Amino acid sequence: MTAITIATTGVREVHVDKNDVFDMIAAEAITAGQPVYQTSAGKAGIADANASGKQQVRGIALYDTAAGKPCAILRRGYIAGYALSGVAYDGIVYLSDTAGSLDDAAGTMTVNIGRVESLNDPDLTKVLFIDCDHLRAWS
Repeated sequence: MTAITIATTGVREVHVDKNDVFDMIAAEAITAGQPVYQTSAGKAGIADANASGKQQVRGIALYDTAAGKPCAILRRGYIAGYALSGVAYDGIVYLSDTAGSLDDAAGTMTVNIGRVESLNDPDLTKVLFIDCDHLRAWS
C-alpha cells in the first residue's frame, strides 16, 4: 500500500469541459484533494474506507473549504496535483483507511475512486480520472 499524497503544485481540474462538478455544504474543514461522502445531514464530510458510512464516496473536493461553506466536488472527471510517480499508468486508485486520503491499494473496504491516466504532453504527466459511483452502496 502506498498512500497517494497531494503534490506541492496543488490540486486542479484537468479537461474542465469534460468534468462533472457539483457543490455541497461542508460538514467540516475539507482540504482540496480529499475524498468526501454525504453525511446524514446532507453535507460533505471527509471519507474513510474503514469508518461505517464514510465509505460512500461522492467525489473529490476541489478547494479548501471551511465547515458550513460551499465545497466544489468533482464527481467524475480529470484532476491533477497528486504525487503519482509510484503508481502505474492505468492503475486503480482507492479510498484509504486514512480519513481523507487515497491509496494504490484497497483499504478495509474496497472503494474504487478512479484510475491513473496520462496527459498528451511530452512527459505523459500522470493525472487521476475520478469516477464516483453515486448509485453504489459500499458495505
